[in-house]
Amino acid sequence: MDSRNFAIGILSTTATVLLVGIVLLHSRPDVARAGGMTTAGSRYIVTVGSITQIDEELVYVLDTSMDRMIVYRFDGIRRQLEVLQGINLAELNRSSPPRDPQQPTQPNSRTRQP
Repeated sequence: MDSRNFAIGILSTTATVLLVGIVLLHSRPDVARAGGMTTAGSRYIVTVGSITQIDEELVYVLDTSMDRMIVYRFDGIRRQLEVLQGINLAELNRSSPPRDPQQPTQPNSRTRQP
C-alpha cells in the first residue's frame, strides 16, 4: 500500500464523518425552547414562556417590591424585546372580591410541606 492510497483512504473517512455530522445537524427537530425556566434575584423574578398558537416567546419580569409584572415579547425579525403589557398586581389584589370565610380554602401549592 503506497502513501497515495493511504491519503485517499484517510480523506474518504474524514469526508464520511463530516457528511454524517451535517446530516445529523439538519435532521434534528425544532430548536430547544426554555419554557418554564425561572430565576430569582433579590426583588425580581424572571420566567419565560410562549404562546403556541402564534409561536411567540415571552419574558415575564415580576418586581416583588413594587408588586408589578411586565411582560416582554421577543421580536425575531428585529431581534429585540418589546414591552407587551405591564400589570399592577397590588391594584388587582385590591380590586378582587374578598374571600368568603364560610368557603373552604385549598392548601397553598407554593408552600413546601415537610
